[in-house]
Amino acid sequence: MKHVHFMGIGGVGISALAYVLHKEGWRVSGCDAGGGRLVERLRRQGIAVFDGHDPAHLENVDVLVASNAIPEDNPELRAAALRGVERRERMLVLADILGRGRSIGVSGTHGKTTTTAMIAHIFQELGDDPLVLVGADFAAIGGNVRWGLGRRIAEVDESDPLISAVAVDLAVLTNLEDDHVAVTPDERKTYHASYEALEEAVAGFAARAGRVLYNADWDSLRRLTDGLERVGYGFGGGRYRAVEAGEDGFTFAIDGRPAARVRLAVPGRHNVENAVAALAVAHLEGLDPREAARALATFVGTARRFEELGRLRGALIVDDYAHHPTEVAATLAAARQLGRRVRVVFQPHRYGRTRQMWRRFAEALRAADEVLVLEVYPAGEAPLAGVSGRLIAERLAELGHGAARFAGWDEARAYLQDDLGENDLLLTMGAGDVRRLGLELLEES
Repeated sequence: MKHVHFMGIGGVGISALAYVLHKEGWRVSGCDAGGGRLVERLRRQGIAVFDGHDPAHLENVDVLVASNAIPEDNPELRAAALRGVERRERMLVLADILGRGRSIGVSGTHGKTTTTAMIAHIFQELGDDPLVLVGADFAAIGGNVRWGLGRRIAEVDESDPLISAVAVDLAVLTNLEDDHVAVTPDERKTYHASYEALEEAVAGFAARAGRVLYNADWDSLRRLTDGLERVGYGFGGGRYRAVEAGEDGFTFAIDGRPAARVRLAVPGRHNVENAVAALAVAHLEGLDPREAARALATFVGTARRFEELGRLRGALIVDDYAHHPTEVAATLAAARQLGRRVRVVFQPHRYGRTRQMWRRFAEALRAADEVLVLEVYPAGEAPLAGVSGRLIAERLAELGHGAARFAGWDEARAYLQDDLGENDLLLTMGAGDVRRLGLELLEES
């Protein structure tokens, strides 16, 4: 039995891999610079997790799994190299796990977490006992990972260039845009060098799959999957489509014929699209569309995907992970369906992304009634000269938005604490820690 040691084991992706290997019978340990809920869950499973990084952790270790975001001069990494400990990238560990059973891998710039969770929900509700790895907390499986003996269902992160090494029986491609493309030299350690490199990696993932389910409304995916065994889904193209969409749901059609009426508990056109993908997977895997639709009706979402945090003086406080202009626009479109005044606290994520997309963020945020833009959440990046959340707020003003401004954290919290009203929807958005602001408002009420 090999001993596998995970550096950064508290991360949402790494912790899930460690959990699965432990369940498979491997000897697993790990270390992390911080603690957190995921670390505590692993410890309750009997996995040894050390605080911080130290070469002493490597005693009797056969395989070291470490993110390429960890500096190469890290003492633990250097010691592993000197001792000849095999180093395995996290994406290759995921590939190994998926290769040990019937597998479904979901990738794409937007929607992959929710689509993965929807697929898992359907199969779990219909008795398949799936193994699930997803990039967010999902209450239906009790976290970000579920052990099971059925199909292996996983979110496969397109930001990792090693995605092209992952082979699954059914690959699901939701869309593809210019996120996770390196802007600064530091980002080249973990991101793609160019959009063309991103496309090449995703095309490699698709080429290794037994079959590809792709969003036929995205021309880039049609081009990247040309010549492969594939089937499309979407609103306007593909074998599987959403038709007759309205406030009461939509009709799931196969080959132009109605197959099931679908009602969703999660709002937004983007979630209709995610649901079509999940139902298409169910049909391709031999499940009855009507039963799958009934199962999907009880899906209530994952953490940080239009997650209701609570209410303050009647105002609804919702948090969302949207950190790309397309995601921001989709989330705001869903928010507008609720008929409330939409007030947004937006926290840009990473300096490189903000430098690349600040104008597009402003365009997307115009749909909100009010916007407070916080400073950039760095996610470990060094600041870039002239790059700030202020750029987005000032651009909104240039575009004629009369209720947009740049604000500090305490300023935004104090203002909202006094000003939220009964008909308001407060939406905290971003991939950093902006969720905490909504929780602080609720705690102070």
